[in-house]
Amino acid sequence: METLIQKTPSAYDYPLLIKNILLNPYAYNPNQEIVFKDTDRITYSQMRERIAKLASALINMGVKPGDTVAVMDWDSHRYLECYFAIPMIGAVIHMINIRLSAEQLIFTIAQAEDKVILVNPDFLPLLEQIKGRINTVEKFILLGGKDEKPNTTINLSDNYEELLNKNKPLGEFPDFDENTRATTFFTTGTTGLPKGVYFSHRQIVLHTMAMMGALTIPALKSRFHMEDVYMPITPMYHVHAWGVPFIATMLGIKQVYPGRYIPELLLKLIAAEKVTFSHCVPTIINMLLTDPTSKNFDLSSWKVIIGGSALPRAIVIEALKRGIDIYCGYGMSETCPVITIQHLSEQEHKLPPDERASLLVRTGRPVGFVDLKLISPAGEAPSDDKSTGEVVVRAPWFTQGYLKDTTNSEKLWEGGWLHTQDVACRDATGSIRITDRTKDVIKIGGEWVSSLEIEDILTLFPGVAEAAIIGYPHANWGEVPFALIVPKAGETIRERDLMKHIKKYIDLGLLSRETILMKIKFVDALDRTSVGKINKVELRNKHL
Repeated sequence: METLIQKTPSAYDYPLLIKNILLNPYAYNPNQEIVFKDTDRITYSQMRERIAKLASALINMGVKPGDTVAVMDWDSHRYLECYFAIPMIGAVIHMINIRLSAEQLIFTIAQAEDKVILVNPDFLPLLEQIKGRINTVEKFILLGGKDEKPNTTINLSDNYEELLNKNKPLGEFPDFDENTRATTFFTTGTTGLPKGVYFSHRQIVLHTMAMMGALTIPALKSRFHMEDVYMPITPMYHVHAWGVPFIATMLGIKQVYPGRYIPELLLKLIAAEKVTFSHCVPTIINMLLTDPTSKNFDLSSWKVIIGGSALPRAIVIEALKRGIDIYCGYGMSETCPVITIQHLSEQEHKLPPDERASLLVRTGRPVGFVDLKLISPAGEAPSDDKSTGEVVVRAPWFTQGYLKDTTNSEKLWEGGWLHTQDVACRDATGSIRITDRTKDVIKIGGEWVSSLEIEDILTLFPGVAEAAIIGYPHANWGEVPFALIVPKAGETIRERDLMKHIKKYIDLGLLSRETILMKIKFVDALDRTSVGKINKVELRNKHL
């Protein structure tokens, strides 16, 4: 007998659109502040009006649904307004990575088919280098104050603030298909040209809702809630600043945007605006903790999610000494980005700092709706916290593929799972621990050795500021670990002392015995990508 599935019609077919993220803060907290550096303050109600005026201005200058509007800016209230106004009229916001080379900028602007670029005065010199080679762009808008008149060869159509002043707010934002593309940005990568990823309204709303749920799980610490004060320290051009501005806006909480990342300014804003919640990469938190002015500031009310690359235990231990509530999240550009978050239980928070740090550097458990597997050549890896496999995932907010790149899109989603190229193990509680990238694992005589585990232990040695491990070709072993060490300022490290430190962890069984073959080189700095990750491709090119 055939079974019929009955559908219940809805009185209103509610599309999951970015505009609906704005409903709550204006209804419940209209006078809450959004702060830019120490210069500008607006309320949520004012932001809503500014978003509506920007939408009108874009429509009046000819931006149509499906057109792409690009933004080049530091973290600002204006950037936040662009997060909403551009996609809410059915256009696409292209968040330009301002750290890209001239050739990469030309490529990404052409791929995204940018029609309008809103640009901070600081980045006009970048556009001047390429202005004759970006043929899709029809208008340039200056992202600055009313009185800013930069000396530039770029033909600026208008000034952002003046544009808002001469346009009436858009009365009502339209409904349209929730699967409409809302955002585009480009992965930085380490080889070749950047790859464009893109997300729909539906995907961003689902990611926002899932993240809101995931960040409220803990009973005490690490929670993101309505009484927090939020300041991003992840660039707004990088994966929607991890999606947290959307969450903060939906919660209607106070937001602080710091502009360019200057350590002393960041620390002053944390103190003056009573910032309680941020997110950043390990490089940034280390920069703040080691800044000479840092000890003058009380950071004991600050919660910080760390992602982007492996978090060394040495940084966690130092953060805990300062009273910082630090923990990890994990994801990638293609996943919008969050896949997992590492929350500790109340009992785990009572552990000694060293034990707590070992838990806090883990990349955590999958957030809601994320289906995650660890796949090895032998099949799915067991949850014994030792067996490793590539992290493959599915969730409703992951990118469908790469913009105008069918070949790499098919590789990304081979077999119906998104392939992260990260290697991890998982414990009995479901918490995963990234051990390496598939391309960075050191293969010594058939044994796989984790470069991340060696790096973590090297940074625990007094005097080591940073460490990176790459594979060094070896006639007998295939390759051995090659440690590139950045000493702390004024410190002298002896190689034999560093090797004694490593041997101690080998003897404890925390590093494989093959690690004793490691070579060491002291360097002044480690090469990085445009978002602050260690660039191991460039390190191999330079040091091998």
